[in-house]
Amino acid sequence: MKRLRAEINFVLHLIRLNLASNMEYRASFLSQALGMFINNGIYFVFWLLFFDRFKEIRGYEIQQIYLLFAIVALGWGLAFTFAGNAPLVAEMIAQGRLDYYLTLPRPVLPHLLFSRMDPFTVGDLSFGVIAYLFTGRFDPLSILLFLGCSVLAAVICASFYTTAGCLSFIIGNANQWSFYLANTMITFSLYPFGLFQGAIRLFLYTIVPAAFVGAVPVEIVETHSLELLGLLMVAAVSSVLIMTLVFQWGLRRYESGSAINVNI
Repeated sequence: MKRLRAEINFVLHLIRLNLASNMEYRASFLSQALGMFINNGIYFVFWLLFFDRFKEIRGYEIQQIYLLFAIVALGWGLAFTFAGNAPLVAEMIAQGRLDYYLTLPRPVLPHLLFSRMDPFTVGDLSFGVIAYLFTGRFDPLSILLFLGCSVLAAVICASFYTTAGCLSFIIGNANQWSFYLANTMITFSLYPFGLFQGAIRLFLYTIVPAAFVGAVPVEIVETHSLELLGLLMVAAVSSVLIMTLVFQWGLRRYESGSAINVNI
């Protein structure tokens, strides 16, 4: 437990340093966050126009879409605001940039993931919170479930992105592959899940866990289902275990890079 507390404190220290570093350039930080917020808003306009004409699609109405976007945006924002290196894992492996982390007396994976903050994703954080305000669900239990599901969705997002990046241990440079897989997950998580049937639905519950980022959390907040919440927790824990096992296995195949990289 003492070792665990030490590592948690280390991660929190990294987060504080990242935040302080980004706030040194407040104008840049805020402009990037605002840009991502506007980008999300433009994407959401499609659904506003759609539901202005069609009031319902496979059990989803505009309130469910607000909730879906709120959870996915907040989860995505939490994942990469704090674990900002997760989208760069494939590139860092391919370029041999793990050497820096391997030389330090800290667990490699958490140090790697939490040593960078992505300022763009702060726009996702704010968009998720504001989108939730339009759902009309202000009872304490719904708010707690919304926040809890968003955190679990964040864990799944970061874990899946990291696991996809570990393909670089196998094929040399999986930057494009990890990008495509991650975008497949985020894209499918933003659609009403009733649109998908059969093998595609199974695919989105297993290989690319988009259902656990979008559809399942929405149903949890709507129905207050503790059984589904337990399932989502299992999915989040499983994603972390898979990520850890794949990364540790990949490290045994890792070859040091020849480039000189300066890490500050």
